[in-house]
Amino acid sequence: MSDRERKLVLFFGLAAFVLVNFFAISWFQGKKGRIAIDLRKAKNEVETAEMAAGSFNTVFDEMKWLEEKSPSPKAGQLVSTELETYASNQASTHQLTIGKRDFKPNEETGAHFHRAKVQYKIGGREDSLYRWLDRLQMPDQFKAVTYLKLQPDAKDDTLIDAIVDVEQWYVPLTAADAAAETPEAGPEGTEEPDGAPATTPENIKPPGTE
Repeated sequence: MSDRERKLVLFFGLAAFVLVNFFAISWFQGKKGRIAIDLRKAKNEVETAEMAAGSFNTVFDEMKWLEEKSPSPKAGQLVSTELETYASNQASTHQLTIGKRDFKPNEETGAHFHRAKVQYKIGGREDSLYRWLDRLQMPDQFKAVTYLKLQPDAKDDTLIDAIVDVEQWYVPLTAADAAAETPEAGPEGTEEPDGAPATTPENIKPPGTE
Protein backbone atom coordinates (compact mmCIF):
# COMPACT_ATOMS: atom_id res chain seq x y z
CA MET A 1 0.00 0.00 0.00
CA SER A 2 1.41 3.30 -1.02
CA ASP A 3 1.82 6.24 1.26
CA ARG A 4 -1.05 8.03 -0.47
CA GLU A 5 -3.41 5.08 0.04
CA ARG A 6 -2.51 4.87 3.71
CA LYS A 7 -3.34 8.55 4.12
CA LEU A 8 -6.72 8.06 2.41
CA VAL A 9 -7.54 5.09 4.63
CA LEU A 10 -6.53 7.07 7.70
CA PHE A 11 -8.61 10.04 6.54
CA PHE A 12 -11.76 7.98 5.93
CA GLY A 13 -11.26 6.12 9.20
CA LEU A 14 -10.97 9.40 11.06
CA ALA A 15 -14.03 10.77 9.26
CA ALA A 16 -16.04 7.66 10.15
CA PHE A 17 -14.95 7.96 13.77
CA VAL A 18 -16.04 11.59 13.90
CA LEU A 19 -19.43 10.79 12.32
CA VAL A 20 -20.05 7.89 14.68
CA ASN A 21 -19.23 10.04 17.68
CA PHE A 22 -21.38 12.88 16.37
CA PHE A 23 -24.43 10.65 15.99
CA ALA A 24 -23.73 8.97 19.31
CA ILE A 25 -23.53 12.31 21.11
CA SER A 26 -26.72 13.53 19.38
CA TRP A 27 -28.58 10.36 20.36
CA PHE A 28 -27.33 10.62 23.93
CA GLN A 29 -28.39 14.25 24.24
CA GLY A 30 -31.84 13.47 22.82
CA LYS A 31 -32.20 10.55 25.19
CA LYS A 32 -31.09 12.70 28.09
CA GLY A 33 -33.64 15.38 27.16
CA ARG A 34 -36.48 12.85 27.00
CA ILE A 35 -35.44 11.41 30.35
CA ALA A 36 -35.44 14.91 31.86
CA ILE A 37 -38.94 15.57 30.48
CA ASP A 38 -40.21 12.24 31.82
CA LEU A 39 -38.62 12.99 35.18
CA ARG A 40 -40.31 16.40 35.43
CA LYS A 41 -43.63 14.85 34.43
CA ALA A 42 -43.24 12.15 37.07
CA LYS A 43 -42.40 14.75 39.73
CA ASN A 44 -45.49 16.78 38.79
CA GLU A 45 -47.67 13.68 39.02
CA VAL A 46 -46.22 12.83 42.42
CA GLU A 47 -46.82 16.39 43.67
CA THR A 48 -50.40 16.30 42.36
CA ALA A 49 -51.01 12.96 44.05
CA GLU A 50 -49.58 14.27 47.33
CA MET A 51 -51.82 17.36 47.16
CA ALA A 52 -54.87 15.21 46.44
CA ALA A 53 -54.01 12.91 49.33
CA GLY A 54 -53.49 15.89 51.62
CA SER A 55 -56.85 17.45 50.73
CA PHE A 56 -58.80 14.19 50.76
CA ASN A 57 -59.94 14.54 54.35
CA THR A 58 -61.04 18.13 53.81
CA VAL A 59 -62.96 17.30 50.64
CA PHE A 60 -64.49 14.23 52.26
CA ASP A 61 -65.66 16.27 55.26
CA GLU A 62 -67.16 18.92 52.98
CA MET A 63 -69.00 16.32 50.91
CA LYS A 64 -70.28 14.64 54.07
CA TRP A 65 -71.48 18.00 55.43
CA LEU A 66 -73.23 18.78 52.15
CA GLU A 67 -74.91 15.38 52.14
CA GLU A 68 -76.15 15.83 55.71
CA LYS A 69 -77.28 19.46 55.32
CA SER A 70 -78.60 19.39 51.76
CA PRO A 71 -82.23 20.60 51.87
CA SER A 72 -85.21 18.67 50.58
CA PRO A 73 -86.52 19.71 47.16
CA LYS A 74 -88.94 22.65 47.26
CA ALA A 75 -90.78 24.90 44.85
CA GLY A 76 -88.90 28.13 44.21
CA GLN A 77 -91.90 30.34 45.04
CA LEU A 78 -92.28 28.64 48.42
CA VAL A 79 -88.58 29.14 49.22
CA SER A 80 -88.82 32.86 48.36
CA THR A 81 -91.86 33.28 50.59
CA GLU A 82 -90.26 31.45 53.51
CA LEU A 83 -87.05 33.45 53.11
CA GLU A 84 -88.93 36.76 53.15
CA THR A 85 -90.99 35.69 56.16
CA TYR A 86 -87.91 34.68 58.12
CA ALA A 87 -85.92 37.83 57.30
CA SER A 88 -88.87 40.13 58.02
CA ASN A 89 -89.62 38.44 61.34
CA GLN A 90 -85.99 38.80 62.36
CA ALA A 91 -86.07 42.48 61.37
CA SER A 92 -89.13 43.02 63.60
CA THR A 93 -87.46 41.13 66.43
CA HIS A 94 -84.46 43.46 66.24
CA GLN A 95 -86.66 46.57 65.95
CA LEU A 96 -85.60 47.53 62.45
CA THR A 97 -87.74 49.52 60.05
CA ILE A 98 -88.31 47.94 56.65
CA GLY A 99 -88.58 50.63 54.01
CA LYS A 100 -89.03 48.28 51.08
CA ARG A 101 -88.74 44.60 50.30
CA ASP A 102 -88.43 43.30 46.78
CA PHE A 103 -88.65 39.71 45.57
CA LYS A 104 -85.99 39.21 42.92
CA PRO A 105 -86.34 36.56 40.18
CA ASN A 106 -85.00 33.20 41.28
CA GLU A 107 -81.68 32.18 39.79
CA GLU A 108 -82.44 28.83 38.15
CA THR A 109 -79.34 28.14 36.06
CA GLY A 110 -77.49 26.01 38.62
CA ALA A 111 -77.02 22.34 37.87
CA HIS A 112 -77.90 21.21 41.41
CA PHE A 113 -79.04 24.28 43.35
CA HIS A 114 -81.23 27.26 42.54
CA ARG A 115 -81.28 30.56 44.45
CA ALA A 116 -84.09 32.66 45.86
CA LYS A 117 -83.36 36.33 46.55
CA VAL A 118 -85.10 39.11 48.48
CA GLN A 119 -83.78 42.66 48.62
CA TYR A 120 -84.40 44.90 51.64
CA LYS A 121 -84.13 48.61 52.17
CA ILE A 122 -83.98 48.76 55.93
CA GLY A 123 -82.94 51.07 58.73
CA GLY A 124 -82.43 51.19 62.47
CA ARG A 125 -79.80 51.21 65.15
CA GLU A 126 -76.40 50.07 63.98
CA ASP A 127 -76.02 47.32 66.58
CA SER A 128 -79.51 46.01 65.79
CA LEU A 129 -78.72 45.95 62.09
CA TYR A 130 -75.55 43.94 62.67
CA ARG A 131 -77.41 41.43 64.83
CA TRP A 132 -80.03 41.07 62.10
CA LEU A 133 -77.33 40.48 59.49
CA ASP A 134 -75.78 37.85 61.73
CA ARG A 135 -79.12 36.02 61.88
CA LEU A 136 -79.25 35.97 58.08
CA GLN A 137 -75.85 34.32 57.74
CA MET A 138 -76.84 30.67 58.20
CA PRO A 139 -74.64 28.32 56.15
CA ASP A 140 -76.28 25.22 57.61
CA GLN A 141 -79.60 26.45 56.15
CA PHE A 142 -78.00 27.71 52.92
CA LYS A 143 -78.90 31.34 53.70
CA ALA A 144 -76.47 34.21 53.19
CA VAL A 145 -76.20 37.96 52.72
CA THR A 146 -74.78 38.42 49.22
CA TYR A 147 -74.95 42.22 48.91
CA LEU A 148 -74.68 44.97 51.52
CA LYS A 149 -74.61 48.75 51.18
CA LEU A 150 -74.54 50.90 54.32
CA GLN A 151 -75.36 54.59 54.60
CA PRO A 152 -75.58 56.69 57.79
CA ASP A 153 -78.93 58.27 58.50
CA ALA A 154 -78.94 61.90 57.39
CA LYS A 155 -80.88 63.12 60.44
CA ASP A 156 -79.74 60.82 63.25
CA ASP A 157 -76.16 59.57 63.50
CA THR A 158 -77.24 56.76 65.85
CA LEU A 159 -79.22 55.20 63.00
CA ILE A 160 -78.05 53.57 59.81
CA ASP A 161 -79.74 52.67 56.53
CA ALA A 162 -78.85 49.66 54.43
CA ILE A 163 -79.65 47.89 51.20
CA VAL A 164 -79.34 44.15 51.72
CA ASP A 165 -79.70 41.18 49.39
CA VAL A 166 -80.39 37.95 51.24
CA GLU A 167 -80.36 34.70 49.31
CA GLN A 168 -81.14 31.07 49.93
CA TRP A 169 -79.90 28.11 47.93
CA TYR A 170 -82.41 25.31 47.44
CA VAL A 171 -82.86 22.05 45.59
CA PRO A 172 -85.58 22.53 42.96
CA LEU A 173 -88.48 20.17 42.54
CA THR A 174 -88.20 17.71 39.70
CA ALA A 175 -91.17 16.76 37.55
CA ALA A 176 -91.52 13.54 39.55
CA ASP A 177 -91.45 15.49 42.85
CA ALA A 178 -94.13 17.89 41.62
CA ALA A 179 -96.33 15.02 40.46
CA ALA A 180 -95.96 13.27 43.81
CA GLU A 181 -97.08 16.40 45.68
CA THR A 182 -100.18 16.88 43.49
CA PRO A 183 -103.19 15.19 45.17
CA GLU A 184 -105.09 12.74 43.04
CA ALA A 185 -108.62 13.72 42.03
CA GLY A 186 -111.35 11.85 43.91
CA PRO A 187 -114.14 9.91 42.19
CA GLU A 188 -116.75 12.08 40.54
CA GLY A 189 -119.60 9.96 41.86
CA THR A 190 -120.45 6.67 43.50
CA GLU A 191 -121.69 3.70 41.61
CA GLU A 192 -124.53 1.47 42.66
CA PRO A 193 -123.56 -2.09 43.61
CA ASP A 194 -123.74 -4.59 40.78
CA GLY A 195 -127.27 -5.91 40.32
CA ALA A 196 -128.93 -3.23 42.45
CA PRO A 197 -131.34 -0.93 40.59
CA ALA A 198 -130.60 2.74 40.65
CA THR A 199 -132.71 4.71 43.10
CA THR A 200 -134.91 7.14 41.17
CA PRO A 201 -138.12 9.00 42.08
CA GLU A 202 -140.11 6.54 39.93
CA ASN A 203 -138.85 3.57 41.98
CA ILE A 204 -139.88 5.05 45.34
CA LYS A 205 -143.30 3.74 46.53
CA PRO A 206 -145.32 4.96 49.50
CA PRO A 207 -145.35 2.65 52.53
CA GLY A 208 -148.09 -0.01 52.43
CA THR A 209 -148.48 0.02 48.65
CA GLU A 210 -145.89 -2.64 47.94
